[in-house]
Amino acid sequence: MAIERSLATHVRSLQTSSSPQDAFTLLPRATGFLSMLGNPLNVSLLASQLLTVPAIWDHPVNLHDCRKILSVFNTATIGVIQNEEHGDNRTPYGGPRKLSREAWIKAVVSGADEKSPRWRHVLLLGGVLLGGEGQNRQGLPWHLRTKLESALVTAAQLALEERGSHNGIEGACVLMVLNYTFELLSDIERAKLDYDRLLPMMLQIAYNSREGLESGYFIGAVDNDVVQIPGQKFQWSPHSDTFAHVSAITNKPLISALGPLSRLIAHAVENVRDPRLVSQSVDIIADFSRTLMVQWRQNKLSEIDQIEESLFLDAETLSTTVPMLWKVLRNCLYSVVIVLRGAFGRVLNDHFLSNDKSAPYLSMQALHVLRSLYFISSRIGQNSSSQHMFVSLTAVDILAQYPELVENFLRSIKPNELGQIPAHPLERCLDLFFLNTAELFTIVLSPKTSEELLISAAVPYLAAAANKHLLQIFEAAHSVALAVFAIPKNAAISAKHLPFYIDNLFAVFPRNLSARQFRLAFKTVIQVTAPPSLIANDQPLMPSFLLEVLYDRALKASDELLPQPSQGPDADPSQSPSPPVSEQAALTLALIDSLCFLRVQDLEEWLPLTARLLNVIRPANLRDICIDRFWDALSSGEMDVDRAHYCVTWWSTRGGRELVIFGGEPEQPEAEGAYMSGAIGGIARENKL
Repeated sequence: MAIERSLATHVRSLQTSSSPQDAFTLLPRATGFLSMLGNPLNVSLLASQLLTVPAIWDHPVNLHDCRKILSVFNTATIGVIQNEEHGDNRTPYGGPRKLSREAWIKAVVSGADEKSPRWRHVLLLGGVLLGGEGQNRQGLPWHLRTKLESALVTAAQLALEERGSHNGIEGACVLMVLNYTFELLSDIERAKLDYDRLLPMMLQIAYNSREGLESGYFIGAVDNDVVQIPGQKFQWSPHSDTFAHVSAITNKPLISALGPLSRLIAHAVENVRDPRLVSQSVDIIADFSRTLMVQWRQNKLSEIDQIEESLFLDAETLSTTVPMLWKVLRNCLYSVVIVLRGAFGRVLNDHFLSNDKSAPYLSMQALHVLRSLYFISSRIGQNSSSQHMFVSLTAVDILAQYPELVENFLRSIKPNELGQIPAHPLERCLDLFFLNTAELFTIVLSPKTSEELLISAAVPYLAAAANKHLLQIFEAAHSVALAVFAIPKNAAISAKHLPFYIDNLFAVFPRNLSARQFRLAFKTVIQVTAPPSLIANDQPLMPSFLLEVLYDRALKASDELLPQPSQGPDADPSQSPSPPVSEQAALTLALIDSLCFLRVQDLEEWLPLTARLLNVIRPANLRDICIDRFWDALSSGEMDVDRAHYCVTWWSTRGGRELVIFGGEPEQPEAEGAYMSGAIGGIARENKL
């Protein structure tokens, strides 16, 4: 018949193709033949030929070639299902009736014979399963689907057991098909996979092979095409070889589906029988992350701060090439974090990995990984990913149980030269990671270590607030210093360093410190120096001294509104920004925030002073904000019983109400009668006794 003759001609053309390009141009026609043939023997023959064509398989093969073969079986299966659903069971030109769906699938699967290796069988079986069940088509009978799933898993297992198929194209092909079909496999079939054999192969291929991320070396190669152009700018041309290479990486079959692949690797981490493979996997991830950071350090682009990119990069680089590079880097970060999440999920549930020998080691390795990738996460905001936060906080929680290891870890990542600010942006980024991470460990560090490492690392940044490049690190340095001061056992070093810190605090506000940050910092300082802290035993007058400085500055402060700080990458979108205030209002609010830490005898002095300061504030809306906060501080439960009792007494019987509402002027009662004691403003006039 005509179709058989055409098939024979087509098969001969495939077999005699002189190059892969010629063979691939014949694949669309092969797809049509495969879905139209009515003889099961011909279907099996064509399927077998597609897995053995010399023009394709006798040359170096990449995953793009494998995906084309996978697509043939996928598209043909979809065509057969659609034709059957539409009642089109006859071939064109009055030919014989087509095979039923089940008969056709059995015939295609028969093409996976001994003439081709097992790893190519995975392409055939995966393509048929995707064509029948992909995109929620549900085109296969249940019994047939279960057989296909079992056959695919068996073929993958046998392919992995074949010698030499682990790190070459064979293993990459098996990994690609498993990545595409894993969501279609039942839990029973997934459990049959040998994850102990599969996991090392997946990590090697995904992160270190030519079909994967190439160990990150492509980032360093970019430096060759970053050139300086007139105008003191740098250019990375979209027509350069390195940009073409980065674009090609994003289009690789495994990298274009890196999210599902990372989840598959994480699933393997959670299900390996040998727990030592989890530690080895984290080591592989750590090596990749370290190489990625080193390669970025060797790239000229790393010398440019993010806020200066518009000044030092040309328009084409800003809009085309650099965004593509950061897209790849973000994908690397997300992939690594997903795998680490799987590792810590295993640590929390495995007695072998949760012991004292394994758990802290894995935590330190994970933190080293996050440090190596911090030049990426600091750019996009580490709080933007819940999985990133889980990995970071879990590693910190585990490691915090081993104070000696915490100290060793912090010493291994401390700034290269304590007390100095490095010139390179990447080094400053690593300092930022150190400060943010060390802050989480302050409770377990000894005072000596806190002073040697944390305070020494924070001091140079505290004095550099005027530098716009260092604002984020400046805020982190403040947080670290306050965290150290707040620990009771650090009373001695707190007393030693607080004078410098307070001088610096007043020096940088409001130019480089927001009102919210100043209020938090000053409140923490008062809390640290007020009873029952150890500092208060030696210097009981320090809180009053600090409040005097604050009060005098508030009297002379500007009443112009401060600019609102920009929302950083780690800002919580669920929290609305606080209303704008003036410098004077911010200082007054800081004073009000601190009242709950003062002794009762100090409140006798500072409640009237605070009330008088409220009446100095202009305009009226800012005064209302401060009065609301003052009333909230007195009545919302911030004070303990003794302080609250004194505040009520002061408000009701010692002139507090008159001082706040009327500015200290005596109230002129009307002839009708007396006012309710403690009432506010006009409300009192409406509630005469």
